[in-house]
Amino acid sequence: MIKLQVIGNLGKDCVTNTVNGKNVINFNVAHTEKFRDAQGNQKDKTIWVDCAYWTDKTAIAPYLRKGTQVYVDGSPEVRTYPKNDGTTGATLSLRVSSVQLLGTRTEGGSPSQNSYNAPATTTAGNSSPSRQEMSEPVDDLPF
Repeated sequence: MIKLQVIGNLGKDCVTNTVNGKNVINFNVAHTEKFRDAQGNQKDKTIWVDCAYWTDKTAIAPYLRKGTQVYVDGSPEVRTYPKNDGTTGATLSLRVSSVQLLGTRTEGGSPSQNSYNAPATTTAGNSSPSRQEMSEPVDDLPF
């Protein structure tokens, strides 16, 4: 078995369909890498992954919107298709086994955490040491 893990941003809103009585959520994820070519010029390379999430848990679908950063894993599939010029093209697709929401892009283009993803923090009854207590030097380190 081959497992593929992808972190990237959704290129458009997901589409939920029912096929033979089963729910499928289709979406695509893009990851862009920046690099320098042999001449030192800055280049971008974007890889798109088409995802199919066969699940009865469609409650996540409203959160799978364009720009949302996600982590998905599953089994990769390569699909081939005939192109208009007679050659064969190929796309990378992923049969998703799990998806996690990581955040969304704000209007400025930088990622931000959504409230449904933010970790809960409480201060009442917190037994962790204060910042002052932690600043004392510790001499009994094991290394």
